[in-house]
Amino acid sequence: MRIAFGTDEPTALTNAVKQHLADGGHRVVAAAPEGAPWPDVGRAVGEAVVDGRADIGVVCCWTGTGVSIAANKVSGVRAALCTDAETARGARRWNDANVLAMSLRLVSSEVAAEMLDAFVATEPDPGESTEIAKLS
Repeated sequence: MRIAFGTDEPTALTNAVKQHLADGGHRVVAAAPEGAPWPDVGRAVGEAVVDGRADIGVVCCWTGTGVSIAANKVSGVRAALCTDAETARGARRWNDANVLAMSLRLVSSEVAAEMLDAFVATEPDPGESTEIAKLS
């Protein structure tokens, strides 16, 4: 899977996220230069997903809120700020989220790995397509 990645602050966590994705056989696409302002990061990752350069995206900033808001400004993006694997799984399943946002402050590398695995492995529920269409 091609996964667009962006962060406004390179950290041990962001390095662990990229490594975990690569170790899982995914191609990590740098959508924005590391350290770019969070609005630019969110937009760039969202655009990479919508224009087909990536299948899904992952964005990080201190709280995760800014990059998720910025990504959601891109038409067709459904970014979900998650703090655990079950929320990430549900965001994919019931909301067809295509960008995972996470907090650099709150999330450990272990929890990030669990969220990434859940997000990547979960397919959207076709029964939710009517509701998802209302977001367009």
